[in-house]
Amino acid sequence: MARKQLKTLTEPMYYILLCLLKPMHGYGIMQRIDEITGSRVKVGPGTLYALISRFEKEEIVIKVSSDNGKKTYILTEKGKEILMFEYNRLNQLVCDGAVLRGETDES
Repeated sequence: MARKQLKTLTEPMYYILLCLLKPMHGYGIMQRIDEITGSRVKVGPGTLYALISRFEKEEIVIKVSSDNGKKTYILTEKGKEILMFEYNRLNQLVCDGAVLRGETDES
């Protein structure tokens, strides 16, 4: 999955990658997304594991352990770059919106 294919991330993709800045297992990721978003974004097991599998194939995340049936994953450097690219893109959208709403000095 080259950067071209990931120019923008879906909300589940973004939050999964955000959670994986630290090592985490699947159930923990689902719980953390629920906490971060105040239950606004729900990621079910099917979506989560399909995306993790895709991310693993594209070397965006790697499995760091597998204990008691719980697989723990973390972002690779490539994953961190993709996450930061999306973070900056989203920030730019907010800044652009602020300009249009007259909330900044820019015209």
